[in-house]
Amino acid sequence: MKPKLKILIVDNQKINRKILSRFLSDFYEIIEAENGRSALATLRSQKGTISAVLLDPIMPIMNGYDVLKEMSKNPEMAAIPVIVISQDNKEDSEIKALQMGARDFISTPYNPKILRRRLSNLIELYQSNLCIGHIERDTLTGIYTKDAFYRHATEILGSNPTTPFTLVATDIERFKLVNDSFGSATGDELLQYIAKILQHDSLQLHGICARHSEDHFMILVPKCADDENMHSFIDAAQKELNQFPLNMKISLKFGVYLIKNLQTPVPIMCDRALLAAESVKGHYEKSYAYYDDSIRQRLVREQQIIDEMKSSLEKNRFQVFLQPKYDLTNEKIVGAEALVRWTHPKLGALNPGEFIPLFEHTGFITELDEYVWNHTCEILESWNQKGLPHIQVSVNVSRKDIYQENLPEIIWNIVKRHELQPSQLHLEITETAYTENAGQLISVVNELKKIGFLIEMDDFGTGYSSLNMLSELPIDILKLDMRFMNSIKKGALQKNKHNILEFIISLAKWINLQVVAEGVESKEQADFLCKLGCNYAQGYYYAKPMPVDEFTKLLNNSDIEIPSIPPNC
Repeated sequence: MKPKLKILIVDNQKINRKILSRFLSDFYEIIEAENGRSALATLRSQKGTISAVLLDPIMPIMNGYDVLKEMSKNPEMAAIPVIVISQDNKEDSEIKALQMGARDFISTPYNPKILRRRLSNLIELYQSNLCIGHIERDTLTGIYTKDAFYRHATEILGSNPTTPFTLVATDIERFKLVNDSFGSATGDELLQYIAKILQHDSLQLHGICARHSEDHFMILVPKCADDENMHSFIDAAQKELNQFPLNMKISLKFGVYLIKNLQTPVPIMCDRALLAAESVKGHYEKSYAYYDDSIRQRLVREQQIIDEMKSSLEKNRFQVFLQPKYDLTNEKIVGAEALVRWTHPKLGALNPGEFIPLFEHTGFITELDEYVWNHTCEILESWNQKGLPHIQVSVNVSRKDIYQENLPEIIWNIVKRHELQPSQLHLEITETAYTENAGQLISVVNELKKIGFLIEMDDFGTGYSSLNMLSELPIDILKLDMRFMNSIKKGALQKNKHNILEFIISLAKWINLQVVAEGVESKEQADFLCKLGCNYAQGYYYAKPMPVDEFTKLLNNSDIEIPSIPPNC
């Protein structure tokens, strides 16, 4: 037997509640409340189960009009049909009740058949709307789905052509890592938590909110989002997000699209807001961006780079260039750094500063690094076969490479295949790799040291754990961050930067490390570094990165010095 729907009768007069109950109890399950406060408590405790409310407007403690006012503040309660039942048949009372959200108004004496018919019609409409609502709602978060958002946003914009609206896309930074590290159940809880925050904030601004895709949310608000408003909105959302119980920093990235042309379809508006949000992912100092066409152009260019990276690797379009390193005391060549160059088939020669960060983001950097290691070892093997000096060449090991458990084995196999000694291939790691995952880096570096590789710490001085890192990592060489070189200009070196540079070089000497300065562009810089005791330098003052053939000629025509670098085990 199908269970009866529940009806809430709210009247301070017991006799009135009994009369209405007698009319309706054969068709509905009756719940009674004697005042407005009790009625609201019942609606909250019976959440989602009350199909209609019969409400007396005149009651002690809390009257029916106040009940309607409170129900209107809650989206779920506001949807429940309310029939105001009153002994007052004045037109003003009926208008007031209907204005405050009542669906119907019936005055005494009640006609049971009419009352039941009106109630049945309202409940049928309510349930139809509930079905539509369920279809429109995301099953996990309870907020609008993407398609429902498109539909409602289109209706809202069409109905308010003179009102300024803003579309805001939200993206969760490193959401995949949450699922990988803590499980999909925790990831789902995080999505629900964020949806609740954004739903509340959008309602406060009289807007709507949706889950657009897995970890993307969309908000439409009737307001121009200037910097001050965006800062307030983001700060409030991030503050609430920080309360989520997870042993990991979670941050949101926002893309803002200011709606100026109502003829633009809502899905395209959403795509543009998402492009703006995507543009600040990985930028820790920025949490939001406004969409403009330069973002679209940049992301189109990035996609062109991504589309060609694998085929370019297969077709050897990436080239290894070498930049020599010099001894600062006698200006003899002591080694080189292998750098990658790429001529894109459509975009031409690309700056590594453009494609390397993108490759790190996609994970392709691990394939490119292995390609460079192989080609560098081929070059070293060729030099050995020609009887050239066994100079040492350094190659980059990216942060992503460190997460490969078999990294030492991969590099060792490449070196063996080309009949090289590990000491000929220096491995450059970055300080940021230590700050991201110190334990993993220490473990990998120890394994590489056991094999016989020499380790260079690249970009030293950019992080926050430098001194602690030096005590834990068995490195051999420090490479100073290029930004130190930028400060060494005639009359421009600040005293505090001078002191820091002098301290780093002295510290390196004290713990038996060699120091390399990169980015040296003038004799003044070279002389200053030599005076401080820096060992080696590379930069445009000495030579630019060059193709292998050109570097080989340089080796044949230059004085070479093979440095003796004692392993710092």
